[in-house]
Amino acid sequence: MVKKEMIAMLLAGGQGSRLGVLTSKMAKPAVAFGGKYRIIDFPLSNCINSGIDTVGVLTQYQPLKLNTHIGIGIPWDLDRNIGGVTVLPPYEKSGESEWYTGTANAIFQNLEYMENYNPDYVLILSGDHIYKMDYEVMLDFHKESGSEVTIASMPVPIEEAKRFGIVITDENKKILDFEEKPENPRSNLASMGIYIFNWRVLKEALVSMADQPNLDFGKHVIPYCHGKGMPMYSYEFTGYWKDVGTLSSYWEANMELIDIVPEFNLYEEYWKIYTKSEVLPPQYIAADSVIERCIIGEGTEIYGKVYNSVIGCGVIIEEGTVVRDSIIMNQTKIGRNCTIDKAIIDEEVVIGDCVELGTLPEKENDTRPDIYNSGLVTIGERSVLPGHVKIGRNAVVSGETDAEDYPNGILDSGGTLIKAGE
Repeated sequence: MVKKEMIAMLLAGGQGSRLGVLTSKMAKPAVAFGGKYRIIDFPLSNCINSGIDTVGVLTQYQPLKLNTHIGIGIPWDLDRNIGGVTVLPPYEKSGESEWYTGTANAIFQNLEYMENYNPDYVLILSGDHIYKMDYEVMLDFHKESGSEVTIASMPVPIEEAKRFGIVITDENKKILDFEEKPENPRSNLASMGIYIFNWRVLKEALVSMADQPNLDFGKHVIPYCHGKGMPMYSYEFTGYWKDVGTLSSYWEANMELIDIVPEFNLYEEYWKIYTKSEVLPPQYIAADSVIERCIIGEGTEIYGKVYNSVIGCGVIIEEGTVVRDSIIMNQTKIGRNCTIDKAIIDEEVVIGDCVELGTLPEKENDTRPDIYNSGLVTIGERSVLPGHVKIGRNAVVSGETDAEDYPNGILDSGGTLIKAGE
């Protein structure tokens, strides 16, 4: 048996339902981000930059794109004979097939995988946050404080605290109490869903709580450890951390990458973000095109004008088209003389000539205002939009649409056009 000091378990099975059509066909950690990355690249890169070379990735919902992206872990130097990256989908046991029913249940179902490495410590991570963190520093804190469970936490505005698990600590960062999404929070230190457990403690808690339906870290495992009087400490993180769980936070996090002085910098030498890169030619910028403050992926051809946007790889933007404040993902083609304003356009979309997105007065979305809001136009993966149509703000389109789908050539603001089979 191989001994590893610390292994990581990366929870990447989430659907991310608040991202609407962006996650109708893929898990949230597989969603494109920042022109050439996918969300899962950030925690995976953190692992290898922190010296962790054994990572179990737990997948469940629509895992195909995620599995293809991770492959055998070559981009992150995780293609190891011993350790490396292993994709851990739910599997059928004799007599029954069992889905992962909660974050901790997913870890419990992979006890055997962890046993193989007989680690001293297990790091639990979420696959859907954008941040850079040195987990080795957190492990040093865990050891020095004599902690058995360390929760990474960060201050949040007190009015938002009820959305998180909240830790209450003493002056030495020892956790006195933990409340999962409290109505009246007693502190503003929010759990980031990043935990380091002593392996025997994690194992004991998972085995003892195994019968709980939807076994969850915040609701079951942490309170169990706390109730047993195990020493628990809070590791305070002060860097950039973004949960891109809604379309508006996803759009904001992409836009923050192109700030004059970005709070989150993709270009730091000492903390690289690794990803699986397609083999593409360099980008091509035509003589008459205009580009201001953008990130542009390789293989992209720009003949029009693009302002303040994040453009993926292999995208074509034809002449006469103006794109502002938008995210356009890989392999999308936009025709001539279009106006694209504050849109999120998924991968492999085809948009005809003279299309206007986001140019009509704003109205609330007619089906899911909780998802489609903030004035954004959202176009789902592999959608087709015919030429000469106008689509308003807070509208969503997914599927192969044609002119008949747009009465008078318009899908008004707040409209929903999702074709069957999508």
